[in-house]
Amino acid sequence: MGITTDRLSSLIQREVAVIINNVIKNPTVGYINITEVKVTKDLSYATIFYTVLSDEKETIELAASVIEEKKIAIRMELAKKIRNIRKIPDLIFKYDEALAYGNKIDSILKSIK
Repeated sequence: MGITTDRLSSLIQREVAVIINNVIKNPTVGYINITEVKVTKDLSYATIFYTVLSDEKETIELAASVIEEKKIAIRMELAKKIRNIRKIPDLIFKYDEALAYGNKIDSILKSIK
């Protein structure tokens, strides 16, 4: 019996959250938080959404470049942690703008009061 996409998504999210901050030790970027993981039905791709604690555009761009640079190392560490599937999906990292959007709306609402 195979693993479901929902179960694999949550497993990848838990493991990548730990792996990414161990592999990427850049004090400028700081802590990278994994917000969501979506796995395709054929389990070949996993889209990983992340945020950083800073709202500065330079920090976000630096985080994106460091993640892309270390993507292979992150996938190899993930393969060591997850052993119950045949093939580890290709990882696609995308910055999650929902938190920044929420903060923007919150600041607008506070300015109205």
